[in-house]
Amino acid sequence: MISFLPDIIPPKNGSKSWCVYVVRCANGSFYTGITNKLKARIAAHNSGKGCKYTASFGPVKLVWHKKSENRSSASKLEAEIKKMTRDEKKAFIKSWKLRSF
Repeated sequence: MISFLPDIIPPKNGSKSWCVYVVRCANGSFYTGITNKLKARIAAHNSGKGCKYTASFGPVKLVWHKKSENRSSASKLEAEIKKMTRDEKKAFIKSWKLRSF
């Protein structure tokens, strides 16, 4: 079901590669988080073990993700996205989808 997701492989220096992600829940809401294992994290959300919010409103669909240099930068971007209104998040996701084509 989530085989289209890229594997997040740690860099050769041994540090972990972090990413920020946004999922759309079954009720239409957005959930934003960070992880260093994206495929596993999405699977956890969909099995009800990701977090309380997505367990209540899952299943989820990945709608956006971006790699970060480190956990700190991922956390900062996550905080910025979480401050956005729903409409701002929708526009943000749409703008990134348009850039990827």
